[in-house]
Amino acid sequence: MSNHTNHSKVTAGTILVAMGIIYGDIGTSPLYALRAVIGSREINETLVYGGVSAIFWTLVFQTTIKYVWITLQADNQGEGGIFSLYALVKRYGKQLSIPAMIGATTLLADGIITPPISVASAVEGLANVASLKDIFVAGSPITIGTIIVILSALFFVQRFGTQIIGKSFGPIMAVWFSMLLIVGLFRAFEHPEIIKALNPYYAYNMLTHYPQGFWLLGGVFLCTTGAEALYSDLGHCGIKNIRLSWIYVKTSLIICYLGQASWLMNQGDRFLEGRNPFFEMMPGWFLLPSIVIATLATIIASQALISGSYTLISEAINLNFWPRVAVRQPSESKGQIYIPSINLMLWIGCVAVVLYFKSSEHMEGAYGFFITLTMLMTTLLLSIYLRYVKKWKKLAVFGIIALFVVIEASFFVANIIKLKESFAIMFVAFGIFAVMYIWYSSRKINNRFMRFVDLSKYSQLLTELSEDDGIPKFATHLIYLSKSDRVHQIEERIIESILAKKPKRADVYWFLHINRTNEPYTLEYDVVELVDDKVIKINLNIGFRIQPKSELFFKKIVQDLVQNQELSLHIRPDGSTKYNREPDFKFVVIERFLSVENEFALKEGVLLNGYFYLKNLGQSDEEAFGLDKSDVVVEYTPLVYSPVTEVTLKRNSHKVVS
Repeated sequence: MSNHTNHSKVTAGTILVAMGIIYGDIGTSPLYALRAVIGSREINETLVYGGVSAIFWTLVFQTTIKYVWITLQADNQGEGGIFSLYALVKRYGKQLSIPAMIGATTLLADGIITPPISVASAVEGLANVASLKDIFVAGSPITIGTIIVILSALFFVQRFGTQIIGKSFGPIMAVWFSMLLIVGLFRAFEHPEIIKALNPYYAYNMLTHYPQGFWLLGGVFLCTTGAEALYSDLGHCGIKNIRLSWIYVKTSLIICYLGQASWLMNQGDRFLEGRNPFFEMMPGWFLLPSIVIATLATIIASQALISGSYTLISEAINLNFWPRVAVRQPSESKGQIYIPSINLMLWIGCVAVVLYFKSSEHMEGAYGFFITLTMLMTTLLLSIYLRYVKKWKKLAVFGIIALFVVIEASFFVANIIKLKESFAIMFVAFGIFAVMYIWYSSRKINNRFMRFVDLSKYSQLLTELSEDDGIPKFATHLIYLSKSDRVHQIEERIIESILAKKPKRADVYWFLHINRTNEPYTLEYDVVELVDDKVIKINLNIGFRIQPKSELFFKKIVQDLVQNQELSLHIRPDGSTKYNREPDFKFVVIERFLSVENEFALKEGVLLNGYFYLKNLGQSDEEAFGLDKSDVVVEYTPLVYSPVTEVTLKRNSHKVVS
């Protein structure tokens, strides 16, 4: 049974929590989205009205219809995100792993630039304060240093958990969205005609009649970059809370954009000249408080993205898309995890982005390109989900998916001009994808060489070995981790480990199979006795969001069996003595290594050598499966994938030298 919390309850408190967790990224987009559309272009009605209109209808189609209405329905036991969606549809196509990998890769790559642009946009607002104007100039060493300090502090506290400061996220974001609404309304009333910008005609007019109007979509897209994160955080709040809170959030965002547009139409200058409409529209007396609130909101947005990256990698590990790395749980808060290697990677990436681009205005040039790919991959997987899981009619699926593909393809093309600025991050994205592809593909190759045998053929031999006092006892309880989910089958190499060379005598032979389920929080098991009190098979089902702690789970299962007086374990010696009251358990882990006898073609050589290199960098099996090293014996067996077929040796002499 899943232990996942039920999020169907809707209260003022749950809606407040949703605001704090879900909308950090998309909620801080008013800091830079409209500014990116205007840029250094001449301010006029076509550009301003068209920009706001395009932003409004992007929020309607992309965020509201695609994600809030349709995609949130694709929940996997209450969980969302591209890997949860992949888990729901993977049985309908062997190649669906590729869009899942691309989507996850680009989401992580985009995560490297989201915290810097959000925090930088807020900190640079200090340049609007008269007394600080010459200090916090965009791109100045002090500004850059302040941004790096804030980001570094944020990444540093991850190891301690964020449950304490997390409690303030909801109230802070509620204040943020209320500020957007109130200030936006105040400015909009100064130019009431701005309401006409919600007419889609103005978006169409800008895209078709403004010089190079189509390419302005690259800036427009920034208003919806957080929509994918909204889906990924589904499990934290539930669909009802997200949908209800979105009503207020969307209203606040739209009013804020209208307020910025109103200020643009009334400010009197032809060009922005580096100014940010968001801070310019603030009343003078409220400027400093607005900067403080904006900075807090951007920190929350960054925290949400960092936490989402941890969750994404954790799911990737459990779905065999990523090497096993250390995963910590820094607090008792459910679902809060910390991955040191990913934290380091993101911190280095974020600091590098700040040092390279220097200002948020320059970061806009690279922001958004990768997330368009993520959205396209989600759309592809979503089409499979709607057709085969939800059983929508073909015509309905085709119509709705075609609409999203046209919109997202347009955004993708418009963002291609950002390739030059995104070039460095492209290498990071390629590296992430290469790791996922090598690991996933090589695991499949390894599994092809997994040979299974019928355990019943060896039951008599195992019984005789267990009772043979002439063989030194290896352990009272000998446990092997098996990949076979069939009751009567285990790997051939496990039998070889028990019987070959020095036979391993034990009172009880256990074979533990861990099955990673498509549901996120499953934790259940079943036990089958193959030979009375001698050979026992356990199938342990663990959800893909739960970290396996095999030894802990196994000992708990044995404890339950003893308490329930099953399998006669309660009347058998367990290896404990008056000197040592701990049961005598011994786990055997069989590790493969790449044999020198292989002769590879190029592709297989790259994949398998890359796989074993990554494997050595990651966690060992005993660490990954939660086994104490004192209870583990590691054995090594060679993998011969492509053996040398011909060996030519020439003998120098026919004489045998005595």
